[in-house]
Amino acid sequence: MYPPELEKLIEYAIVDGDITEKERNVLIKKAISLGIDQDEFEMVLDAKIQEYNISKNNNQNRSQTSNQSTKLTKCPNCQSPIEAFTTNCEYCQYDFNIQHSVSSINRLFELLNEVEDQRRQDPSNPFQAVGRVYSDAFANLSGPSKVDRKKMEIISSFPIPTSKEDLLEFLSLAYPLAQKKGNFFTKHNPENKNHNLFVNLWENKCEQIIIKAKFAMKNDPETLDQVMQYAKKLNIE
Repeated sequence: MYPPELEKLIEYAIVDGDITEKERNVLIKKAISLGIDQDEFEMVLDAKIQEYNISKNNNQNRSQTSNQSTKLTKCPNCQSPIEAFTTNCEYCQYDFNIQHSVSSINRLFELLNEVEDQRRQDPSNPFQAVGRVYSDAFANLSGPSKVDRKKMEIISSFPIPTSKEDLLEFLSLAYPLAQKKGNFFTKHNPENKNHNLFVNLWENKCEQIIIKAKFAMKNDPETLDQVMQYAKKLNIE
């Protein structure tokens, strides 16, 4: 997204999941010297920090789950022998992924709503008075707005779910967002145009989840069948 030298500096700065005021100032100064808009850069930088922390937490949870799975040699329900990383017992169908966790896609929507709030609160937005839909329509005359570009960055880099429940919920809520709105005559209406701006990103995210499910759920045909129903609707092989 940015020149390699700037991306490398960002990587070094957020390695611990946070940046100091001095590090932020250095990054902003570097971005400005490269001709990058300061407000846009700060929005993207904050998003990258959030994404890094989410990914770090997911990796930690995945590692804990992995360690638990490798120790599990018998089904806790029927005591039958099981293989590591399976999602359910082939003998009694006990689900090993039952857990209480924050929905992955709900967290994604929270991040997107936080960014959308920045659009509403931006006093420099000359179209704010005419409403969000028409504000987006005018802004899109010159391409996606700063807020929309940040939302695109969040969607494209958001980690895919790791549990069966999260995966299915993510697909069920992301599927309608991956469908274009309007026909040949109405697709450019303000409300449809704004929705369609993100369709390819949501479709790509669904495809990532479907590909993961094909490998992770070979021993869970019922869940895999639900996933493949979405794949069929999205024309994903």
